[in-house]
Amino acid sequence: MKYTFKKVMIFGLGCLMGLTSCSDSWLQTDSTQTAEGDAIFSTTDNAKLVINGICRTMVQQHAYYGQMFNGEGTMKVLYGEYAGQDLNFPYMSPGWSPIMNNESSQTQNSSSIYDSYPWYYYYLIIGNANAVIDRIDKAEGTQEMKDFLKAEALTFRAYSFFRLSEFYCLPWARSNNGAADGIVLRTKEVANAGGETDMALATLAKTYEQIYADLDEALRLYDASGLTRDDVYSEAASTVSFPDAPVAHAIYARAALTREDYATAKSHASLARDGFALMDVNSYRTGFCEPNNEWIWGVYNDASETIWYFGWQLFMTCNGYYAQQGIDVCINRELAESFPNTDIRKGLFLTESTFLPAGKAFTDVIYTDDDDINAFTDETAYVKANQYAKGVVASAATQSYAYASLKFQATAQPAVGCQPIFRASEMLLIEAEANYHLSTDPTAAQNSLEELNLASGRDPQYTCTATGENLLKEIKMYRRLELWGEGFSWYDCKRWGDPVVRPSIAEGGNYSQFVSGTFGFDKSGNYDETFWKWIIPNRESDYNTAIEIK
Repeated sequence: MKYTFKKVMIFGLGCLMGLTSCSDSWLQTDSTQTAEGDAIFSTTDNAKLVINGICRTMVQQHAYYGQMFNGEGTMKVLYGEYAGQDLNFPYMSPGWSPIMNNESSQTQNSSSIYDSYPWYYYYLIIGNANAVIDRIDKAEGTQEMKDFLKAEALTFRAYSFFRLSEFYCLPWARSNNGAADGIVLRTKEVANAGGETDMALATLAKTYEQIYADLDEALRLYDASGLTRDDVYSEAASTVSFPDAPVAHAIYARAALTREDYATAKSHASLARDGFALMDVNSYRTGFCEPNNEWIWGVYNDASETIWYFGWQLFMTCNGYYAQQGIDVCINRELAESFPNTDIRKGLFLTESTFLPAGKAFTDVIYTDDDDINAFTDETAYVKANQYAKGVVASAATQSYAYASLKFQATAQPAVGCQPIFRASEMLLIEAEANYHLSTDPTAAQNSLEELNLASGRDPQYTCTATGENLLKEIKMYRRLELWGEGFSWYDCKRWGDPVVRPSIAEGGNYSQFVSGTFGFDKSGNYDETFWKWIIPNRESDYNTAIEIK
């Protein structure tokens, strides 16, 4: 049974925002209909449609922006991975290099769609969340259900405020303890905001205060409700896209880590992953396309509501449309080859052990010029690589590039599948990093790494003996491998204060001249703010007179 309630329209951010239903079947109505304002919040059953619509917003194409702009998938690939240091997309590098290199012509262009999309997308979610927060108390339904739905809306709002701060603000370490500009903290539905629609930027400190406050209240309400997402959406095909208390804890942990509030990050990371077991070896190889016990939160998508050639899987999966055309996404060679062959995560990439013929070097078997860099030129290497690929993923398309990824799969074509937003592995890595900063004793951080890598079976030969700065480097390296392709690379480099480094073929890497090099700092080592901080888009400043573009 599918929803027949196809669209919900509510006011937010001064415009009508469309919310479309997803394929889950927890609500049946008699006919297709639309509603505005209080009507949609007349009952808690109706209000669940708004929450469902927000979930769907996170995995649908936003037509004004066109291809690739599809919610969380775009945030992962276009912003988190393209500009980071570990994803290599050789075929696309010449044309996409301005985005991959976060050139100032993009990040400082307030009229660019690339600059405005994150602002549009996350304030779209915030506007709809505010409508739930403002109106749900008057709905007909149990107090427990009202509490749960309001908690979900607060969770969405906190997540969106946090994500906006990652794009448009300085990292905490460079913010003068939060005194630098934050974002616009819209906490009221526009219809009820009165004169507060023109709002100045809050400080970054105030932004985090609001994120923490929203999550504290959400967690209080989740607890008061006594409900879980499985209770509320019991008829859904999957409940992974709906927020609940573990999701709120996970957002808290990630936000606190980014704010360098390590004690808070550690505490909430532990709470978030409680009950979410790490994937075993077999689960890890199933393509990151369907929810499993490690997924705390994700976006749900199936073939009944595909977004066709706009999806994240189009680019990222080893059996998706681009892979079928012989166009592969690859990992940073330097990163992949720094891990032992006993690590199952390394085995999800075509590294040298999977393709290199005896007696030949890497540069002997690939194109080294920029026309088709990394593509196999040696028939023996090509055949060996694809025999390996088919042995790992039977549905994999023929792989044409060295270091191609086998990590992600599509469940249907051309771009269908779910995506993780938070996994228990990330929470464990947050604990490792927090432990490192909270104590000079390395034991707790070492234990976190061993739980992730050894106890889970990811590398049955792993041990951790690193201390001091080497321990932090090891935490970073395993974070880069574990979360590869899931949208963390640029954001992590930003909060760490590390440059984005992509070695060229001549430097022992596998990046073309269009995207190789060191980014985020100039040749003298000075911080390049334009690489790390997107400008406030004129889509906001043209209509908000309290905003001054600096």
